[in-house]
Amino acid sequence: MSSLGDIPANNLSPASSNPHSTASASPIRTKQEDSKNSSALALAEPATAEPAIEIPKKPLSAYTTVSILCLMIAFGGFIFGWDTGTISGFVNLSDFVKRFGQKNDKGIYYLSKVRMGLIVSIFNVGCAVGGILLSKVGDIYGRRIGLIAVTSIYVVGILVQITSTHKWYQYFIGRIISGLGVGGIAVLSPMLISEVSPKQIRGNLVQLYQLMGTMGIFLGYCTNYGTKNYDDSTQWRVGLGLCFAWATFMISGMMFVPESPRFLVEVGRHEEAKRSISKSNKVSVDDPALLAEYDAIRAGIELEKLAGNASWGELLSTKTKVFQRVIMGVMIQSLQQLTGDNYFFYYGTTIFKSIGLKDSFQTSIIIGVVNFFSSFVAIYTIERFGRRTCLLWGAAAMLCCFIVFASVGVTKLWPQGSGHQDITSQGAGNCMIVFTMFFCVRYHLGRRLLCYRVRNLSA
Repeated sequence: MSSLGDIPANNLSPASSNPHSTASASPIRTKQEDSKNSSALALAEPATAEPAIEIPKKPLSAYTTVSILCLMIAFGGFIFGWDTGTISGFVNLSDFVKRFGQKNDKGIYYLSKVRMGLIVSIFNVGCAVGGILLSKVGDIYGRRIGLIAVTSIYVVGILVQITSTHKWYQYFIGRIISGLGVGGIAVLSPMLISEVSPKQIRGNLVQLYQLMGTMGIFLGYCTNYGTKNYDDSTQWRVGLGLCFAWATFMISGMMFVPESPRFLVEVGRHEEAKRSISKSNKVSVDDPALLAEYDAIRAGIELEKLAGNASWGELLSTKTKVFQRVIMGVMIQSLQQLTGDNYFFYYGTTIFKSIGLKDSFQTSIIIGVVNFFSSFVAIYTIERFGRRTCLLWGAAAMLCCFIVFASVGVTKLWPQGSGHQDITSQGAGNCMIVFTMFFCVRYHLGRRLLCYRVRNLSA
């Protein structure tokens, strides 16, 4: 086999004198580049000759430990739900209204619609900003550290709120800060659950976040009902004070939860990634199935690195179906929030008070119970009848509930006309409550859990 070193000097000529020299060099460079690309893609291309090895499915009792760990992570959903349930009652508690409200000509304290709307809704504005900005902490320092950080921010916001005395804007600022923290929690909690949970039960464990949210709403309602008879700040400061306990539980739980193996692989901590998978699946670090899953995670990350960094502009590109999927995800999530669920969850106590109920706090507890147990029914229904079918029928049923609710409220609630809203029809009020319960059931069967699943499948 000859080489360039064996060729006499007088036989060497420039490329211009040999038109085939450039053509002959090109295949050489191409082979070299292909060699580099193939070595870079070695991890990204699984072997097709051998069947994939998967971690065997075990009895549910074998997943008890990882389920408890995921429950600790899902407690972030409880924190979100707790705020929804408590603020719904706060705005109707006498001490809260006296401290942060206004006084009318008759000397009666009240919360104006603008002030009430700002206090309630600014929390969600903070959540939106926190979800976009603070969730990046999880990409830099890890999901566990990220959750600890955003939960700490939430605690600062609660501290600002609970120390408020008479300045409504101090409470308002505290709601913004706590909203920032909860926004980060809402992104990192489901993400960490999905990355540490075993594949065999991953779907059910991710749903824990939503289930814990409904439990938080229910227990928030119960707390308001238990403190409403006090005549001082105990009415609302107990609900806020318990937030410190929830945050402490959340942060303490992160000490036992394994870090995301995906994050560990991304930062080059491969042995820790294997130990994380081992802890979640209860298998040996040297188990072939564990190593196969580790290789799959590593291959996926290598592919992402080879693809390069994506820009925000690519989300709007019409060359592929990315823009179509973005629109689908945004619309499903947006319409979920616009279906009216927050109308009842955030203002339920106010609504039932306005239709003439003597104890609107009690009715809110009933809504909380229906809301919580409907989540369990939804899990079965979605798996039994399919996602799209439940989505369509759920939307139709919610439409019917709102038509009845609005029609009765406009035509039958005030027998003496809207000018005499102090005189209400008990029958009409009861009808509106019943259809509110129907709405909550259909909301879970057609929207709450389902929107996250349809969004994930369309991505």
